[in-house]
Amino acid sequence: MNVLTTDSIRLHGAATTRDDAIAEVGALLVSTGAVTQDYVVAMFARESSVSTYMGNLLAIPHGTNESKDEILRSAVAVVRYDSDIDWGGHPVRFVIGIAGKGDSHLEVLGSIATVFSDLAAVTELLEATSVDDILARLGLGGA
Repeated sequence: MNVLTTDSIRLHGAATTRDDAIAEVGALLVSTGAVTQDYVVAMFARESSVSTYMGNLLAIPHGTNESKDEILRSAVAVVRYDSDIDWGGHPVRFVIGIAGKGDSHLEVLGSIATVFSDLAAVTELLEATSVDDILARLGLGGA
């Protein structure tokens, strides 16, 4: 399943706060036609109830169960930041927005968790110089 494409990866995110980062990754999901703007609103609702910080410089914002109808197709968007973003007291350099139709996002979450549990892989992602490098390292899609 190609849920991640080069047009939904940003090497140098512009956000400097958690909320701006959620808006930035949400806008990528909207711009690729994966979700409606209401899904992005639900991403903020999710974050206000439970932090999506995962550890190892990663946060995975996503919508609430009630926002499933706002997902048009399963997709992932990745934004890497040049500096740490404070995510509730934790440093984040990768914000990965996920929108999954049905249960398809569970496999994607597992793949992302596997990559980010390996500190060498996280270093490779930090040092990647192209969106193709990120795409290949995450293994979630195709061009």
